[in-house]
Amino acid sequence: MPITGAQIALECFRRNRSGSQRLARVSRSFVVLALLAFLGTGTAWAGINQWTSLGPDGGRIGTLAIDTQNPGTVYAGTDSGVFKSTDGGTTWGAVNSGLTSLSVRTLAIDPQNPNTLYAGTGGGIFKSTDGGTNWSAVNSGLTATRVLALAIDPQDASTVYAVAGSGFTVGEVFKSTDGGTSWSRVNSGLTQVGALAIDPQDPSTVYAGSGDGVFKSTDGGQSWSAVNSGLTATRVFALAIDPQDPSTVYAGALRDYIGIGPGGVYKSTDGGASWTELTKNAVVLALAIDPQIPSTLYMRTPQAGCCGFWKSTDGGASWNPVNSGLTTHVSALAINPQNSATLYAGTNGSGVLKSTDEGGSWSAVNSGLTATEVGGLAVDPQQPSTLYAGTGSDGVFKSMDGGASWVNAGLTATEVAALAVDPQNASTVYAGTGGFGIFKSTEGGASWSAVHSGLRSSYIRVLTIDPQNPSTVYAGTREGVFKSTDGGTSWMNSGLTTSDIRALAVDPQNSSTLYGEASSGGVFRSTDGGASWSAVNSGLRSLSVRTLAIDPQSPSTIYAGTRGGVFKSTDGGTSWMDSGLTAIDVRALVVDPQNPDTVYAGTGSGVFRTTDGGASWSAVNSGLPTRNKVPFEVLALAIDPKNPSTVYAGSNGGGVFAITFVPGP
Repeated sequence: MPITGAQIALECFRRNRSGSQRLARVSRSFVVLALLAFLGTGTAWAGINQWTSLGPDGGRIGTLAIDTQNPGTVYAGTDSGVFKSTDGGTTWGAVNSGLTSLSVRTLAIDPQNPNTLYAGTGGGIFKSTDGGTNWSAVNSGLTATRVLALAIDPQDASTVYAVAGSGFTVGEVFKSTDGGTSWSRVNSGLTQVGALAIDPQDPSTVYAGSGDGVFKSTDGGQSWSAVNSGLTATRVFALAIDPQDPSTVYAGALRDYIGIGPGGVYKSTDGGASWTELTKNAVVLALAIDPQIPSTLYMRTPQAGCCGFWKSTDGGASWNPVNSGLTTHVSALAINPQNSATLYAGTNGSGVLKSTDEGGSWSAVNSGLTATEVGGLAVDPQQPSTLYAGTGSDGVFKSMDGGASWVNAGLTATEVAALAVDPQNASTVYAGTGGFGIFKSTEGGASWSAVHSGLRSSYIRVLTIDPQNPSTVYAGTREGVFKSTDGGTSWMNSGLTTSDIRALAVDPQNSSTLYGEASSGGVFRSTDGGASWSAVNSGLRSLSVRTLAIDPQSPSTIYAGTRGGVFKSTDGGTSWMDSGLTAIDVRALVVDPQNPDTVYAGTGSGVFRTTDGGASWSAVNSGLPTRNKVPFEVLALAIDPKNPSTVYAGSNGGGVFAITFVPGP
């Protein structure tokens, strides 16, 4: 193997450690400079002993809000906190200082002082008075902390309403009259609330959408009454009021709780006294009105194909899709209040898209907005600066410069949870999806073909390639293990037929031996290429195995990542022992191929590392963002096979992170 610049630098560093303090300082400087110079060839974006965010940009957007006075300022709420743009979405930056709960579901901006805004999260309400730079919790009196909706009185901004509950779709109504300092319930007559809207001209009039239809209050929430005449669908979780004529109200309804029955858009021109159905049999998740031309409305629905975004220019009488350029379903919408031709759409995986022609066309505006769920990672074994990232809902991304930049490599609007690169021909890549089966590319992700023949399940949990015979591929599915011996052209069941397979690993020296997990039944071993399997669980105290990793130099040594920590076997799975990292949910494992005593574990609380084969572990989370004061959940790990001091982590909502470990003095 050729000696790299990084290895020379590290060796100089080690030799100089025994010298004088001055020489040690010189040596440390030299090693870092040499390593940085080396990393410029492909992994320059990995932080030295600190995780660095690489992207890809995008992700799931839960909510959007625009500064009414300075509409170039836009906020996006994500599972990774709040992102802010001051240039109309061209660039974004995270603004999360003090925001201890990062699952942001709703945002509201004070119309009189737009530096003041509120964020409704899975952990309560937070308030910022400096445009998102700093946040503080404002939850006194709030008895439920999963916040679903916020609304600010447009005439008295100290009055704020919130919907909060313990579930994901409905809750109770709370009111604050002191800018969030304290809250009290205002629920008389209300149940299962999911949406709020305030009359802009008479803010004591408030509407609530609920599982029992629309309710109206004319006394600032002190009392409520049902206003459902003509409303044939009563699961109303979207409301919009005409800003110029607030007696005109729109309600968006879902189907009933078992998925049948009517749903759609309803309109009232008498303040809710009566309703007229505008659309039939639709699932309406959100409504928005053009503030300048209120006969123009937008509707978000998951029906009628991609991507569920519709427009009406006649007050809801007729609707047309406005999806050109959208690749995934819309989850949030914001309209520029000063130029309503400019729209922003938050999506379920592709970040934020922008239209400047009233929805006629859309383009992504995600630079710096990294909220991507990455559940699959793969490194090109021949060119390790080439990375692949499988995302939760936007397909595969590819980087050819160690994560400095990314391009979408196809399978958009698709969950990709598993990736595998052919170790002998790295232009061949396999992608396992959540509901669409397996896809194969023979040109490094430039194009993909479905390779499903023989598969009984379209939900693919894990993929692994026989390192000696890479035309042999194994797939872990919801209905057992499947095996292909012709590069995916055809598949046959390879055992564990009734099991949900979440982990697979092939012995790198004897590829007829493989290990798998089966429906929380622990570890199973096959010694005949998957023809038969037997349980090997002696000593394995947690049978819910999430991931498996084999020591490439001594393949009788196996690590199992479980919901109860890491377990280790040194006899090919015959017996297991605790590996020191216990009582933690382990989602990913990777073994250093050059120094297999070094193992990394991706968990629900960041990354842990052992350098002594699991005897002891330490958290290595410097640089990883936190959610509720806990490091991001790590779903996938990959290691640079040529320079294994560099490790990549795929996170749940923060994209890909990279780190290069340099020994300390």
